[in-house]
Amino acid sequence: MNAHAKPSKLIKGADGDWEVVIGMEIHAQVTSRSKLFSGASTAFGGAPNSHVSLVDAAMPGMLPVINEECVRQAVRTGLGLKAAINLKSVFDRKNYFYPDLPQGYQISQYKSPIVGEGKVVVDLPDGESVTVGIERVHLEQDAGKLLHDQHPTMSYVDLNRSGVALMEIVSRPDLRSAEDAKAFVSKLRSILRYLGTCDGDMEKGSLRADVNVSVRRPGAPFGTRCEIKNVNSIRFIGQAIDYESRRQIETLEEGGTIEQETRLFDPNKGETRSMRSKEEAHDYRYFPDPDLLPLELTQDFVDELKKGLPELPDQKKARLIADMGLSAYDADVLVAERETADFFEAVARGRDPKIAANWVINELAGRLNREGHSIADSPVSAGQLGAILDLMGEGTISGKIAKDLFEIVWTEGGDPRAIVEQRGMKQVTDLGAIAAVVDGIVAANPDKAAQAKEKPAVLGWFVGQVMKSSGGKANPKAVNDLLKQKLGL
Repeated sequence: MNAHAKPSKLIKGADGDWEVVIGMEIHAQVTSRSKLFSGASTAFGGAPNSHVSLVDAAMPGMLPVINEECVRQAVRTGLGLKAAINLKSVFDRKNYFYPDLPQGYQISQYKSPIVGEGKVVVDLPDGESVTVGIERVHLEQDAGKLLHDQHPTMSYVDLNRSGVALMEIVSRPDLRSAEDAKAFVSKLRSILRYLGTCDGDMEKGSLRADVNVSVRRPGAPFGTRCEIKNVNSIRFIGQAIDYESRRQIETLEEGGTIEQETRLFDPNKGETRSMRSKEEAHDYRYFPDPDLLPLELTQDFVDELKKGLPELPDQKKARLIADMGLSAYDADVLVAERETADFFEAVARGRDPKIAANWVINELAGRLNREGHSIADSPVSAGQLGAILDLMGEGTISGKIAKDLFEIVWTEGGDPRAIVEQRGMKQVTDLGAIAAVVDGIVAANPDKAAQAKEKPAVLGWFVGQVMKSSGGKANPKAVNDLLKQKLGL
């Protein structure tokens, strides 16, 4: 493991270097139509308290029943994180005052979680990679939501989220910079989306992070950590870590001590502030939930789920590099989102993968970003982009015309081949027609023609003139060959 951080990751203090140590607990909402222990809907939105069953409202005598789909999703997540699957796990009650959980305790997993140790390999922009250990993944229910701004003296409770299944994914303290942490959450989110076990939509709260931050002198024992609760965007995770590590370093350099506490990140001010002190771990009085039997899985059940796993980002990246000859950078960009990877593979089928990658990453993704589209609602389909590349490959259109054609298909739609026919966009490969233009331009510029022998750059000027007078439709290779012949080069 990365016992020592690279010098570039150290933070300069007033009197020497510090190292930040980060561990994370990610709460990922399980993709499932109903809640963990009831049949109520998990749909986002909905009028307050419209997705609440008698179980969620903790009516007397109501018993929880485990949702098999949530168990499958947790196991699939564990397999995707290369983690140990525990064939026997136990649900526990975690007791403290929850104003937004009517039963007064949360059903979670404590000593025996469904998923044990795993790992995630995170590739960083500088070409380095960090292996982040996963300590455990357990299933638990989410709490409801308190609304404090609806009434002058009372808080309103919305129980729509209460009882929704969450996976808590706990990492080891293996991260050493805000950049590492952001890359880790992006990678984890990508894996969950490939698996289809969590939609990763941070705006809707389906992925939230509790970030544990401590600082130490390089090589010293771990310092006291503070936990920043419920950070709901990758950008905010980076800002929270930067602020919190600076705060701790300044406190220590001024001779103070770090109190172990829970903090909140305020995105408007870009700072963390104290929420409650955590002297030692709370005594949540965990005990096995008497209403739920231990969860026992068979190895066959796990093996069956393993067989059905999709190709995950790391496997896909390795294949794009090995089989298609793409660079690691291009492969990274293409596999980050499953939809982009699928789109690229459809375009690359039977075509030059490097040209396909270049068009998907630069022309298409660049344009989608500028106009705020996702690849799912791209105005240019994989079939249309493939047809543009085919027309280019056959020499029917030039690279320059291909960009014009892409623009037309983006704004108006239509079949690229038909557009090229209707609008006369074909590249002129008829040598006779090009030769006449070449002759005219050479005859009009005798001085330049004489220079061309000494200065090959002048040839480029002639190519430009011929291309311009043919409206960009002359085949550049044919123009080059004819000019060389004509100028005796």
